[in-house]
Amino acid sequence: MGFLDRLFGGRAKTAEETRFPGEKMVVKAPMDGIVLPLEQLPDETFAAAILGPGCGIEPTGGTVYAPFDGKVTSIVPTLHAVGLESTEGIELLIHIGMDTIALRGSSFTPLVREGQAVKAGTPLLNVDLDAIRAAGLSTESAVIVTNADDLPKLHIIAGGIVSTGTPLFKFE
Repeated sequence: MGFLDRLFGGRAKTAEETRFPGEKMVVKAPMDGIVLPLEQLPDETFAAAILGPGCGIEPTGGTVYAPFDGKVTSIVPTLHAVGLESTEGIELLIHIGMDTIALRGSSFTPLVREGQAVKAGTPLLNVDLDAIRAAGLSTESAVIVTNADDLPKLHIIAGGIVSTGTPLFKFE
């Protein structure tokens, strides 16, 4: 028995035991920024939720992180979007900026590869937000659940300014 065990009368909890209640089926913010309602994104496909529900984020930091444990399912050839699937079956698209396909990969540096397993917080992509703005493009980004019809109801639980890792939405 260690000192802390003697002092506090028990053993240290494992990481699994200290998980926050309700953390299952949660998508965390993949970047620092300001949460935007989906309908405010300047792209009709995202604003109308044609690809699925979610939200927008106006990023304030240049790195995109894994919002849950899972795997990278796709990185588009122009590097502006990443597809992920959580260990719980949530399929997510993180699309950086609007019309950024026109940059043909410049301003984006992938840090993972397709098929790679990731943990929440794994860096996925570095983004040069200043270069995107200098090209006259929007940096507003979409975080979209592409298989929402197969999942419980989605609830957006964050708003305003968020830090990477803040619970963004959950499923009930």
